[in-house]
Amino acid sequence: MRAAARSARTPRPPLPPSSRGLHDFVRGTTPDGTIYKVPLSSPKVVGVFSSRGQRAYQEDATAVHALEIDIAELQASLPSKAPKWDPAKAGSEQLAKQVGFFGIFDGHGGRSVSSFLHSRLAEIVETCTPADIPAVVEETVELGGYFRRWRGGALQRYTKWAMSEPAPATEPMTLEERLTLAFLKTDMLLRKEIEGGAEHTGSTASVVLLHSLDEPGQPHWAAKKIHLTVAQVGDTRVLLCNKTTGEAKALTDRHHAESRIEADRLRRMGTDRLISDSFGETRWMGAIENTRGFGDFEYKASGVTVEPEVRTTIIDGADSCYLIFVTDGLTSLLSDQELVDLARRSIDPTRAAKTIVHFGEDLAAQDNCTCIVVPLAGWGEVGGVDSTAARREYRRQQADMLSTRMQRM
Repeated sequence: MRAAARSARTPRPPLPPSSRGLHDFVRGTTPDGTIYKVPLSSPKVVGVFSSRGQRAYQEDATAVHALEIDIAELQASLPSKAPKWDPAKAGSEQLAKQVGFFGIFDGHGGRSVSSFLHSRLAEIVETCTPADIPAVVEETVELGGYFRRWRGGALQRYTKWAMSEPAPATEPMTLEERLTLAFLKTDMLLRKEIEGGAEHTGSTASVVLLHSLDEPGQPHWAAKKIHLTVAQVGDTRVLLCNKTTGEAKALTDRHHAESRIEADRLRRMGTDRLISDSFGETRWMGAIENTRGFGDFEYKASGVTVEPEVRTTIIDGADSCYLIFVTDGLTSLLSDQELVDLARRSIDPTRAAKTIVHFGEDLAAQDNCTCIVVPLAGWGEVGGVDSTAARREYRRQQADMLSTRMQRM
């Protein structure tokens, strides 16, 4: 049975006073060239919903903002096969720079880290500069162990270990470099600013940046050409619904020690610290499920890193219906296609997020459950069939029967 007290629309964080372009509204352009603003808190613009599940406390968090990123950096970050983009035709400099920021965070060992990300990560993504790189790299190397031989990863062209001369601080970063720097810088701030230094608490993060390549520029729900960049640490999940087929496409991979990407990375350490318990569940060093994430400084020297896996692509907004972000309280219960199908008939993204979380509650979700739904230009036109409807109904009935039996005991 669903408990109303466990569900709540996630509040949006107050904007940091030091942010330069970070704001809680998004701009768009009418056919006659008029620029308008719409608050990101509108239930029809972005859907955000959370439940504690059976937990006594909520460790999940989210963040939704609009950023302003330098035009030269946005151009430098475009994939080689991206359509031509002329920022002069965006309608204004602000529209050309506008980037949507959507983040979901699943904390563990407490909510201090996920709450910090909720309040600070977007600001740091927007304001970090190449001048921050030397100190961030130096502090990361000082973690020792795994990081003793680390040379900057995606930031290496700016470090003293660059294959040629380090890039000048005036040269634009790419979005991959910006996100990597922001994640590393945020992790260092966590260690200094959170009581206890986040030694035993941490969080996953899935962050998506959306930049319209339309001429003039448009907000995410109207843009036809979108440069999408996703940065991932941990096992929170981002899915894209295809308008034509209604099929789910995963934009993130889980960073568990047994996954191919993580197994290859950790194997380079020359040790095997993957331990399986009697139930067949595997954890790094017998304690850590996610081998990438914020915080957890107790395990950083043993290979846990906050370096994000960054992917970038161009999507056709008109052939895409929505993005779904979910924490593992939902992915542990529902397949990617079930999650996407649950949203297909919703009248707005907030209803979609509620439908997904409520279904998790109907299946007696034990963990915190959080969902973000971001509508794209194909919203309301999902094609294909709801291929998981019968399975979902069967699972709901089975959960109801189990609940009834438990009440009779």
